Amino acid sequence: MSATPGNKTRRKGGGGGSYRAIAAYYDPEYAHYDWLAQDVPYFLERLKRDGRQRVLEVAVGTGRAGIPLAQAGHRVLGVDYDPDVLEIARRKRDAVGLGDRELELVRGDATALELDAPRFDWACILFNTFLNFTTLERQDAVLQGVRRHLKRGTGRLWLDVFNPNPALLAEDRSEGLDPFIFYVPEYERTVYKTTDVRREMGRQVQRVTFRYQWFDRDGVLHREQRAFELTFMFPRELQLLVERNGFELESLHGDYDASEVTARSPRLIACCRAR
Repeated sequence: MSATPGNKTRRKGGGGGSYRAIAAYYDPEYAHYDWLAQDVPYFLERLKRDGRQRVLEVAVGTGRAGIPLAQAGHRVLGVDYDPDVLEIARRKRDAVGLGDRELELVRGDATALELDAPRFDWACILFNTFLNFTTLERQDAVLQGVRRHLKRGTGRLWLDVFNPNPALLAEDRSEGLDPFIFYVPEYERTVYKTTDVRREMGRQVQRVTFRYQWFDRDGVLHREQRAFELTFMFPRELQLLVERNGFELESLHGDYDASEVTARSPRLIACCRAR
């Protein structure tokens, strides 16, 4: 989920900019990704080694990770800039019997974090969210803000992004990727979604367009799209980036089995200690 401000991505079509979900779509449209059933349990296993922890989640979204982290006994503060997804997160949190003490939800800008809270043991940025920050300046701002809120010397950042696929990067454009049908209970709507990607290697950016189609009760076809930009990074680049912002890279894994990173690894999962 996005953690950067801006209304420009609300319009249908139009330019890139930061990802902003259609809030009611978010949970059902990502439910089919198997790896999203693995990332939070993998992170929780790491947290278990240190007992109960204070955790900052950047881009908490609808609470997909924040809620199970809190249910496991950790004190969680989740930040997101989108009030619509935060409202969904609050409803979901309250429905499972959690409150602000267990999972505090705060609206904020990830590039300018200023939280009135004690320093955290851990921070996490999951689900490719860090790639929404497409320039070095914005990446530095996020990492420096996170570092300011971590316990110096012991606080850790958990950063999870995809490992670039060189074969896909060699293609200027991909269309109709990941066709998927999902149901949106709030709107009683069945939606067909595909994804187009246009790559600009000079800028190290992918312009991603989500295309949605559905029929209303009168049988009228509707179309909508969301366009945004993602960067991508390679293992050595990720290490240099965290190190220049005051972190030490303690481990880097290529999947949720703690395997080493190879050219075929789907993920880059970094554990970084705040110096």
